[in-house]
Amino acid sequence: MLKRVRSPQPAVKGKLTRVAVVASEYNRKHVDSLLDGALGALRDAGAEVVVVRVPGAFEIPLAAEVVAAQGNVSAVLCLGVIIRGETAHADLVGGSVTQALMEIGLRHKLPVVHEVLLVANRDQADVRCLDPGHNRGVEAAGTALAMIRLLARLGRGIDKRSIDT
Repeated sequence: MLKRVRSPQPAVKGKLTRVAVVASEYNRKHVDSLLDGALGALRDAGAEVVVVRVPGAFEIPLAAEVVAAQGNVSAVLCLGVIIRGETAHADLVGGSVTQALMEIGLRHKLPVVHEVLLVANRDQADVRCLDPGHNRGVEAAGTALAMIRLLARLGRGIDKRSIDT
């Protein structure tokens, strides 16, 4: 059962938060809905947003790497939809994208939020992208903002208390 999304909290009070959103053009109807949800949530939280469009999911990591290397964003949010077909292509692309995005985040010590959905069919994509109550773009925006808050706290040092988002 899918968890319903909720509106995210602002990232860091008193500080401008700039988030880059890298979004695929492929499966545009679904990705545009994810993008709309993410943009609304980020802007409602007071973030400045820059959108970078790429042809497909496989191209997302390269654009995310270039954006992260520039060092002028607080997070990179990656949006795409991969729908399985009859071959292993979707799984190969999905696995490659996942690995690359993780490495980018670690290399740059930057939140790189992975919302490149790998779904079995269009019905699954419809629910996760087109249904406002389950829009994973909104959820991804919340994750980006939560990680920005967390990294800001970690940057101030760790004491004996727990640090959470």
